[in-house]
Order: sequence, then structure tokens, then C-alpha cells
Amino acid sequence: MTSSDTNRQALTETRNPRTMYIDRVSTREAVKIFINEDMSVFKAVEACSENISQAIELVLTAFRNGGRLIYSGAGTSGRLGVLDASECPPTFGVNPEMVMALIAGGQKAVTSAVEGAEDNMDAGRQDLEAIKFCKNDILIGITASGTTPYVTGGLNHARAIGAATVLLTCNPYGELPKTDVLINPAVGPEVITGSTRLKSGTACKIVLNMISSISMVRMGKVFENLMVDLMATNKKLQKRAIRIVMEGGRVPNYIAEAKLQEAEGDVKLAILLARTELPVDQARMKLEQAEGFLYKALGEIDHE
Repeated sequence: MTSSDTNRQALTETRNPRTMYIDRVSTREAVKIFINEDMSVFKAVEACSENISQAIELVLTAFRNGGRLIYSGAGTSGRLGVLDASECPPTFGVNPEMVMALIAGGQKAVTSAVEGAEDNMDAGRQDLEAIKFCKNDILIGITASGTTPYVTGGLNHARAIGAATVLLTCNPYGELPKTDVLINPAVGPEVITGSTRLKSGTACKIVLNMISSISMVRMGKVFENLMVDLMATNKKLQKRAIRIVMEGGRVPNYIAEAKLQEAEGDVKLAILLARTELPVDQARMKLEQAEGFLYKALGEIDHE
């Protein structure tokens, strides 16, 4: 292999000199090696903070224009997108179509490898067309190597129709698809060569957490640090909803339960009822006038 070949090789595919002999150390030593390697992930993500902020602003623009956030990936990267998208409806009370994930190979690929799916560039475009992806949407391509054909095909199509695009990768080497924003945490070689479900996967998960969560915060889905738009679809979440109304509404348990019942399970509305004693119709109208921002409905100071 020539030096120029090495420079073009994805960093995630190079061997890690610090883990060369992990196959012959004790369990305790192996754990320490993993911990030491993972420590670098947070610094790598921190170095991308400005680019992450830019990506979030593009997501907000899409949402405000009635668009959707779409993730596209293959293998581990695709599954991370699926995980993040699937958590948005119960956590933030949004329509499942607001944040969606496409994975090479389709639904089967979530739990099983679909050989060759990631190499199909046309499929990246076709899957976007199948969900009627449009210029008001935003596409975030997730690929540790930065060169997955399925993701590249999707990004090329998104750019061609004028939609915003973001590439999330962990490869500072080589030619990457052109996008509006590049988020590229350089986590270095993996503990096990090429196993991007490790440091690369951790970095991508951290970034996706921030992109979706902060976007939802900026859309008024969070009050203080409380998930006031959650969907209480099980007993655990029903108990959480009561606790949130208690905290946000500054009321004891029995009042929180009563306000939740009065608000027909709407946590945000229940907090407003608890804090203002407004009739339900007036409280709901006040929230609508505040575009769903509870602190604005309460007349609190904007801290921006």
C-alpha cells in the first residue's frame, strides 16, 4: 500500500496502535482500553459544535416551513437514525412523519444485515422518492466512512431538488459528498479495526441526540428542562407526566392529577392551568398564541 493509498483510506479502517494486542490482555485491562479510547469521542464531537449548531438551524428552518427531518444510513449508522427518529414521537409528542429514518435494505436491515444494500446508490434516491421527499425537507446522511453509496445517492438527490443536506461522518480523509453542512468528529481508529459501531457509533449517537433534542427544544417542545409534550402511552410515562406537572406547575400530586385530567392528558396545558387557574379554553388559546412555547404563554422573560 502506498502512502497516497493510506491517505485516502477511511480513518475508521486503519489499525489502532493502542489496541494491537487486545486479544491477549485480561478482561480488566480490555475494559480500561475501551474506556480510554471512548474518552476521545467527546473531544471529537466538541470540535464540531459550530457545525452541529448550523445543522440544527437548518432542521429548524425545515420544520418551520412544514418540512421533515429525514435520516439516511446503512448498517449501524442506519440503525442509529432509526433509533433517534423512533424516540421523537413519545418524547416530544410529534407526528411520526416529522422525523423519519431510511435504512439501506429497508425494515429488515434494522435487525439483520442485508448484504449489498449499502452499495446501491440508486436505492438511496428511490427510498427518498417513496416518501415524497421534497425541497422543504432536510436530509441528514449518516455514514462513518463518509462514502456509503446508499447515503451518497440520497444526498445527491436531495441537493438536486434544492433540499438542505447534512453529512455526519467520522472520516477526515478522502472525497466526501457535497452537503450544506459537514459534521465530522475525528474519533480515530476503532478499538477493533473497522468496527464503526464503537467510537464512530458513539459519536454519531451523541450528535443525533443533540440535533433532534435541541431542535425540539427550539420548537417549544420543552419547558425549562421538562418534556412537556410527551405522550403518556404507558404507566411509566403516565407517572412521569404527573411528576412533570408537579414540577412545572409547582403543585402537589393531587392537583397535578386533577389538572392533567382537566387538560385531557395534555401535560403542557395542565401546567398552564396549574400556574394560572385559567379556564381550559382560554389556556389552550394562550398556548396557541404563544406558538406552543409554555414560557411565553406564562409571560416569562425570554432568556435568549
